[in-house]
Formats: sequence, C-alpha cells, structure tokens
Amino acid sequence: MRYDLVIFDNDGVLVDSEPISNRLLAAYLTELGHPTSYEESIRDYMGSAMHRVHDLVEERTGLRLPADFDDVFHTRVFAAFERELKPVVGATDVLEQLTADGVPYCVASSGSHERIRVGHRSAGLDRWFDDERIFSSQDVGRGKPAPDLFLYAAERMGVAPERCVVVEDSPLGVRAAVAAGMDVYGFTAMTPAAKLAGAARFFDDMRELNALLHA
Repeated sequence: MRYDLVIFDNDGVLVDSEPISNRLLAAYLTELGHPTSYEESIRDYMGSAMHRVHDLVEERTGLRLPADFDDVFHTRVFAAFERELKPVVGATDVLEQLTADGVPYCVASSGSHERIRVGHRSAGLDRWFDDERIFSSQDVGRGKPAPDLFLYAAERMGVAPERCVVVEDSPLGVRAAVAAGMDVYGFTAMTPAAKLAGAARFFDDMRELNALLHA
C-alpha cells in the first residue's frame, strides 16, 4: 500500500445515490419553475454541496430558492434512500479488505452528516463508519472544489496530504483533491474519465480498487 489514508467520496462512490438524488433534485427545481433535466442536474450539481444549487439558480435567474428548499429536498431524498438505496457494487469488498489490512480510511462528502448517516444506514454501510471516520462539508467553510474538506479530513486522521489518496467520481471532487495535494483515483462508473482530469488513475468497477491501491 503506497498510501497511509484512503479518503472516499460518498455519493456515487460508496452509496449508489447519485441517480436518486439528481432525479429528485431535477424534479424539485422544475416544480419550482426552474426547468432542469436529470442530465443537467448531474452536470451542474453532482458532487457539490447544497449551497452550489442556491448559488447557481440565483446567478442564472436572479431568484432565490425558498428558505425551506434544503429541508424539503432532504425529506424527499431520505425517504427515497430508505426505499431504494444500495451500496455501490464492490464497496463492501473494498472496506473489508482495508479493514483486514489495517489501512486507515474515511469518508469526506459534500453531503450533510445526516445525509451521510441516512445513506449508510439505508445501504447497510453504517457498521464501517464510526463518527471519527465521517467528514462533511458542514465541517468546513467551503465545500468542493475548494480543498478545505479533504485537508480537514487528513488533519483529523493525522495523515499528511501527500500520503492520502482520494476516491472520487465528480469533477468538483477531483479538483478539490488535486488542490489539496493528494492523489486521486477517478471512479468512472457514472462520469467519463475525460471529465475527471487530474486523477492519477481511472477505474469503472469498485471491485478493482483494492488491486489498484496495492499496485
């Protein structure tokens, strides 16, 4: 193992949540008079914190989203997670191997702590992540693509940035990890490698990750 810490993005990397959340986000924005397709939601918001949704809508339309937008959206998303969410195929295999090898790992997500917890519980991944392994954009002033979240996670885990590898599937996340001085492995199951410029390696099946980490 060439790294002292593996930092996972959450949505789309550990839990297969991006199709669910972007479907619901596109529908809710459209309902509010901001027509948005699923593809546009993936393009504009995948991997970002909620403030980016507010910022882009206001920048494009001059209008603010309702004050209760986040609460309503998360209520819908969490209900859908309980019904539909599954782990990314191969994620549990990776976590089992890292644990067996004694390799430290954590999650650093643009989502809220509540979203991470609900997602892990719904997908059956909660046993792998205690509070000390979960970091959210809520913990820092700026979300991805700023490097703050990844730097904060590394500091809390006691590992220098250059000894970390980030597993990401979004352009914003890759930019954040590169800015933090960390290697990035781009997960291309939903995002073409061309959109993850800056990643050191690419793979499209999570079951490949253990071998890549030891290569």
